[in-house]
Formats: sequence, structure tokens, C-alpha cells
Amino acid sequence: MFTTLLIANRGEIACRVIRTAKRLGIRTVAVFSDADAQALHVEMADEAVHIGPAPVGESYLKGERIIAAAKRTGAEAIHPGYGFLSENPDFVAAVEAAGLIFVGPSASAIRAMGLKDAAKKLMHAAGVPVVPGYHGDEQNPDFLAGEAGKIGYPVLIKARAGGGGKGMRRVDDPAAFAAALEGARREGAASFGDPHCLIEKYVEKPRHIEIQVFGDCHGNAVHLFERDCSLQRRHQKVIEEAPAPGMTPEMRAAMGEAAVTAAKAIGYAGAGTIEFIVDASDGLRPDRFWFMEMNTRLQVEHPVTEAITGLDLVELQLRVAAGEALPFTQEDLAIHGHAFEARIYAEDAARGFLPATGTLTHLSFPKGEGVRIDTGVRAGDRITPHYDPMIAKLIVHGPDRPSALRLLRRALAGTHIAGSVTNVAFLGRLAAHEGFAAGDVDTGLIGRDQEALTANAPAPPEIVATAALAQLGHLEEPVPVKAGDDPWARLRGFRIWGTARQTARFEADEGGRRDVAVADRGGGRFAVDAGEEPLNLAVVAVAGDAVRLSFDGRIFGVTLAWEVEAVTVFANGAAHRFARWSASAHAEEGAGGDRIAAPMPGLVKLVLAKAGDAVEKGEALIVLEAMKMEHTLKSPRDGIVAEILVSPGDQVEDGALLLALQPESAAGTAGRGE
Repeated sequence: MFTTLLIANRGEIACRVIRTAKRLGIRTVAVFSDADAQALHVEMADEAVHIGPAPVGESYLKGERIIAAAKRTGAEAIHPGYGFLSENPDFVAAVEAAGLIFVGPSASAIRAMGLKDAAKKLMHAAGVPVVPGYHGDEQNPDFLAGEAGKIGYPVLIKARAGGGGKGMRRVDDPAAFAAALEGARREGAASFGDPHCLIEKYVEKPRHIEIQVFGDCHGNAVHLFERDCSLQRRHQKVIEEAPAPGMTPEMRAAMGEAAVTAAKAIGYAGAGTIEFIVDASDGLRPDRFWFMEMNTRLQVEHPVTEAITGLDLVELQLRVAAGEALPFTQEDLAIHGHAFEARIYAEDAARGFLPATGTLTHLSFPKGEGVRIDTGVRAGDRITPHYDPMIAKLIVHGPDRPSALRLLRRALAGTHIAGSVTNVAFLGRLAAHEGFAAGDVDTGLIGRDQEALTANAPAPPEIVATAALAQLGHLEEPVPVKAGDDPWARLRGFRIWGTARQTARFEADEGGRRDVAVADRGGGRFAVDAGEEPLNLAVVAVAGDAVRLSFDGRIFGVTLAWEVEAVTVFANGAAHRFARWSASAHAEEGAGGDRIAAPMPGLVKLVLAKAGDAVEKGEALIVLEAMKMEHTLKSPRDGIVAEILVSPGDQVEDGALLLALQPESAAGTAGRGE
């Protein structure tokens, strides 16, 4: 076994690898960009080396800098994590040419599976079933449209070098094929440097089930059972579980055999995942699954496999890379219990899962038996536009699926994050979804019920009242009165001439100001105008950020998280953020319907209109790329474009004005020469 390991990654996965390496007594070296100088993975490692500016193309994708850092620090091996250079065969070859060990498969194995079209041809030749489609080299748009017609709509366009949902488009109508193909090509080129696409039949009730495989350098290969990753939005996984609900022994045996066959066909060594698309329209049947792709690295969702097998997959990676043989055979492996993983992101589910940024002012995760948190951030860290907006992975494990699902729901309800929009509430609703609870899952579940799953429920009146009390300073932890202190300090709120009355002012969800009147009746009792009728609340206890109040004959608890101009109230699994109202922020209120602003920091890829154009509501006007995904910004109404304020290639900040329409009064007179 080597003594020093460099981790060529950042965030959650870098921290994950460091933990196992330290347990094995291996010294660790981290690498970091300008944006990550104070990051958790840098703090955890024994040593860290700066490799460049924040953009990944100038830091984490600079293989020569990473290899130089390994040589400089005496590292004998490099673990790539996932993403970045983890599936780059040229990087693997360069690592080995430098006399270092790459913790992963060979460059030839990665090349064999790196392009989806070539991988499917290879798997078909090996006897592994593949999904019907066109996987050839011809890329003429008219030709590909013809192939799509032969396959039959709906079809799925996929960038051949893609992954993580990038470069993928579902097309239901032949008229939409050309635009979808162009979008997939742009995203493939931006994310992977390869615009080449393939076309596949879209399975109507698809499930995404993958098999974890492991091989060594001695010719051994096994599978570590399946993971169901069907809960996806925009082709990106949201909640994964193992084992797959409804899986039969016959189906598991058939998929496991196909996966091991695939691994052996390329002489695979290390951790890998064979991803299959499954037609679940008639249950899980051994003749209804097809090879999609192989991920020649550790998967984001590997912890659910660790939970049900009791294995540490990172430790296995390190041992196999050091030349050891797998310490078990297929017959030694068994499934124990059930596990879920929920991916917690800084993203706005109600706005189409737009990635978000922000400083994590409050970060608290649940603890207890059966709960595991993998994260790369701490309270006070900033989610930047430079990297994937994942905050953490929440993993739970129970003796069976119902108990594990109950634990998942409780753990999500106990996850408190403030300072950035997150998907925690969305995950909580998804975990409570009736179909998901029954195991009736497919990749379209979230899309079908997206409106209900992502809707922002209004805060109940008692939560609004709690926020008002917090803003006005009534929920601060009391300071014990000591001898010599002013005895009148105990009587805050007392007025000899009557009840003290104050007003808390918040930004209303629909815009404008919301006033909440609070009457202090003394002794921790308050009357609050937070709904149709005044509420009578009493403060029962305050301990730091944890507050207990009584209302309407019941006692309930909340947790508070403070920002400079806002307070977030966590209660009943929901987070309600109340921003203090600012008059200056509303100086230009009412102009939003004439403007398109950047919903996040990003790169302007396309401008689809010019000044003077007449546009319709919902018409695509600007394509913005953020975190390697494209986001189409559409016209808020019918109108005429007054001015374009950006050009393709511009880097813009969150909230930057991109395009303005003529005011409706001006647009109405423009055609009459007035």
C-alpha cells in the first residue's frame, strides 16, 4: 500500500476519500483553486497545493499541475474522485507516465467506455443488451432527424461523451428535433469538448437501475448488487436507493451477469457502474433491460451500496490500485437492509431547479443511528457559480424499505440550511410521495408531479408570527439577572399606560411589503396580527437558536437562523425565510415585467432576438449557461424588444439586466406612428 495519496478533486468527494485514507494511515494531499483556499477538504488534508484560479479549466482540469503537485509532495498515487479528470484517459496515461498510480481503471478501459456510441457497439458484441437507436458517426442534422423518424418518437438525443444529464434532450415532436439537437450539441461541447450526439428510443415507463461492479488486476470481477436511480429531474439523479424496489432474484441475476460480462470485456479493474434503462411497464422482467453506459469511476451514490453491503468502496479502490486482489467472491456478498441517498443542492426547485449561490449562514444536519452525512462545506462557506452546487448527501439505512423511508423523511425534516435557496423541502415532499412510498417509480415521476412537488407552501400564521417576534428581538435567549443588575430589566414590554405595540415589516412573497403588528402583553405573551384573526402566542423557552412557543393549546418548537437582513424559521420540515423589507430595494418596483435579468451568474451563450423585434410571451430570447447547463430565458409578455444589453460570450452576475422590452404604452403606439 502506498503511503501518500493526492486527491485530484474538491468538495464532498475529496472529503470522503480523505476520511478513508486517514483511517488506513495514508497521508493525504489536497489541491485547491483560488475559490477553495479555505475549503473543508483543504483543512482536512495533511497538505494542500494551490493549482490555479477558480474556473475549472484553469485549475481542477489542469492535469499537468495536479501531477506536478503529486511529485512535489511525494504522493505515490492520485485518486480522481468523480467528475473533472476522473474519466479522462489522457490524464490516466500521464499519471502513469510520471511513475504514479492512478486509483481507477486503465486508460484503455476508460477509452472503451468513454464514448456512448462506441461503448454500445462493444457491449452489443459482448452479448450485453443495448437500447435501440442510432449510434453511428454520421452527424448531419437531416440524417439524424431521419434516423429519429425510423426509431419512432419520442426519442432521446444524447451527447456521446455526456453524463449527469448534460447534453440530453427528449424530443416528442419532429418539428422540435433540430432545435433540441443544436442545444444538446452546444451543451456537449461546453461540458465535454465533444458535440457528437447519438439518438435512442425513449422508453415510456423507464427505470434507471445500475449495477455496481468491481474488478482487480488479477482477473476477478464481481457485482455489488443494484441501485435504483429512477428519481430524476432533467436527467439528473435526486434520490437513489438500494436495493431496487420490486427487484426479483431472476432480474438481479440477469443484470448482475450482464454487468460483470461488460466489465470483463474490457479487463476492468477498480470501481465502476453499469447503467441500464429498464422498461417497467410490465414490472421488472429479465428481458426488459438495456445497457446505457458505463461510468468508469466511483459514483456519487456509492454510499447506498456501502450501506447494504457493509463495504468501504474507497478502501477497495485503494487496495485494488495497490495491486491487491479482491478479498471476496460473488458468493460471499449479501444484501443487508435498505438504504436511500438524497442529494441536497443549492437550487430553486420552484424556478425549474435553477442553481443558486450564497453564503451558508446556518448549516445543521441530523445525527443518529442509520444516518450518514457526506458533505464538503461548513457553516460560513460560500456556494459559488464555479462548481456543482451540491451541499451534501444525506444517506439513511434501515432494516427494510419502509423503515429506511421513514428515517429519510425524519432526517430531511431535521436538515436546516439558511443563506441559500435549497431543494430540501422538495426532497421532503418527494420522500412523502405516495407513488414513491409504494415503490412505483420511474424517471418521469418528478416531471409528472413537478408542480405539486416544487410549490412553495405559504408560511402558517403562527410561523409568520414567530418571524415577527424574532425580527423585533423578542426571541433572544434571556440573560440571567444577577445581583446588582437593574431589576427593571425583567419587565421588558411592560407599559403603565397600556400594551406596547410594534410592527415587523417583511418582503411579501408576491412583492411589496407585509406588515405584522405585535402587541407585547408582558411575561413572554404576545398578540400578533399574522392572519385573519390576531394570534396569541407565548414564549415557553429560548435556548440559543431553538425556541419553543405555545399557541392555540399546543406547544411547538422552531429553529431560527439569522442573516444580516433576514431570519429563517425551520418548523415541521419546512424552511420559511423572512427578509426584512427595504424601501430602497423597491425604488424601481413594477418594472420587472419589461425586463429579463440573469437568474444566476452565468455565461451568455445565445441571444435570439435584436432590438426592434416583436416577440410573444414565452418566446426564447436568451440562452444562459450556468454550471455547465443551459437555461433558456423567455419573454415575460408580448412586446417589442427595446434593447439588448449583452452579447454571446459575456459573463454576467446574478440579477444583471440582459434585455428590456418597450413599455407597453410605447409598444402600443409604435405601430400607429404616434
